[in-house]
Amino acid sequence: MTRSQPIAVPLADGSAELFDWLARMRDEHPVWQEGEGAYHVFRYADVARVVSEPAVFSNDASRVNLELANLVRGNINSMDPPEHGKLRKLVSQAFTPRTVAGLAPRIAELTAELLDRVEDDEFDLVDALTFPLPVIVIAELLGVPASDRDLFRCWIDRLLSLQGLSSREEVNTDSPDFLERIIEATHEMDGYLLEHCRDRRRNPQDDLISKLTLAEVEGERLTDDEVVKFANVLFAAGNITTTLLLGNAVMLLDGSPQVAELRANRSLLAPVIEEVLRLRPPFTTVSRVTTREVEVAGTVIPANRMITPWLMSANQDERRFPDARRFDVHRDAGQHLAFSRGIHFCLGAPLARMEAKIALGAMLDRYADIAIRWDEPISYHERGIWGAKTVPVRVRRN
Repeated sequence: MTRSQPIAVPLADGSAELFDWLARMRDEHPVWQEGEGAYHVFRYADVARVVSEPAVFSNDASRVNLELANLVRGNINSMDPPEHGKLRKLVSQAFTPRTVAGLAPRIAELTAELLDRVEDDEFDLVDALTFPLPVIVIAELLGVPASDRDLFRCWIDRLLSLQGLSSREEVNTDSPDFLERIIEATHEMDGYLLEHCRDRRRNPQDDLISKLTLAEVEGERLTDDEVVKFANVLFAAGNITTTLLLGNAVMLLDGSPQVAELRANRSLLAPVIEEVLRLRPPFTTVSRVTTREVEVAGTVIPANRMITPWLMSANQDERRFPDARRFDVHRDAGQHLAFSRGIHFCLGAPLARMEAKIALGAMLDRYADIAIRWDEPISYHERGIWGAKTVPVRVRRN
């Protein structure tokens, strides 16, 4: 139990520095306050508790920054019961498991088309596949032109620029200009999606935005703002998750003796994806706010304080996963927290898993060897998410 600051949170740079730091924090500082700011939580059991108890650990950041009230209102990722349950029922009417499963043939087709365009044996996997694939899939699902993907990449890059602000510029959720930063990063995308939402209310089509505008539970429908915010979450988080998941999978498999097993037995694709999610979750942390004074791992945390549960740390906790930092496709990676848990379990998880499984399988079918070009400079995203901005590969074709 401590409030002292052992060291600053390391930025993700692809080295083991962050993993070593997380292991130290699990052992020595399972709950740690960063200066006078957020309380960080590191062990699996404690993280699982924090993300699973919305009555004590709220998703509503406006509790500590009232300026965020309009921003979080109607955002499914920022709501607590009972409002969250109502919105999730409405959204689930349109974004169904059947809808997601029906995308499999199109995902396979798009993967083949994108890889067909790659003529060289050395290329950046992000540019060639891992970014455009989820962008096109979600654009087509929502019913917006996939040809606008250059715009989408610009908007997503702006959202990614918000990551690491607490390290670079000491800007946090409770900072006075945090709202201004978010609005600046999202207003163009919100306006674009709002235009499509209004059009679908007048002219419904066979797409997700139309289904969201028509969804109804107990006489209630989603407002334009709620449709836009869900579409925004799906578009941004869904793209980032699949892009990083695929890149992390290829990097973890590079040079692994388990690749030969995977090539010989494609039934291992699903457990490979789960082990990648466990070991390298795309989102390393989430945020919560205490609704009352609470004790976590011996530390008393006051009410209305930001909590940062480390999903990555929980997934690497030796108390839950033996030899946790080893990549093992035969491990029982069930109950990992990459997609959180409880009422805020990621709605897009089935889509991300399916995209990753189909795309990785297609790459293994097409290429006899996929190697990371470690001699090329590789930069990593900053604090909050884990993955490389570029994934330079060298392939040998079948």
